[in-house]
Amino acid sequence: MARTDPAAPVEHDYDDIPGTFVFDAEKSRQGYHLNMFCMSLMKDENRKAFKADEAAYLSKFPMTQDQREAILKRNWNRMLALGGNIYFTAKLGATDGHSFRHLAAVMTGSTQEDYAAMMLAGGRSVEGNRSKSARMQSAKSGKAGKPAKSKSKSASKSRSKRG
Repeated sequence: MARTDPAAPVEHDYDDIPGTFVFDAEKSRQGYHLNMFCMSLMKDENRKAFKADEAAYLSKFPMTQDQREAILKRNWNRMLALGGNIYFTAKLGATDGHSFRHLAAVMTGSTQEDYAAMMLAGGRSVEGNRSKSARMQSAKSGKAGKPAKSKSKSASKSRSKRG
């Protein structure tokens, strides 16, 4: 079915994953000017101009007011929600003298040490971070919080013999 309003946002399966901002084509278009601002910080003269007067420097980029506020407040998660690319927004963090690990810790509400330990241990658990719709399905079926059962080897073998 064709979209009636091409400017309307398209719904994606991944839209309901808590705390996840997938940088897709729509986010790229939404955050284009925010990301171009961040990329401008690769040049020393631009970093100096930005640090001298952040609001004035931002006025060179046709961003939304929400994007400007997110930058000025260094609200990293909001920047991503508004179309920022994590690798581009890291340029702003570097301009402020912060490592990527620092930014990730701030974005996840943890300390740098706790964030590093979590990542070294294999990352965040998927429990509590599944899509909202999958959690609702699990709750309806009475299987909330239970891991899926694995198929037995004999069931797999019989299935493969049937073709």
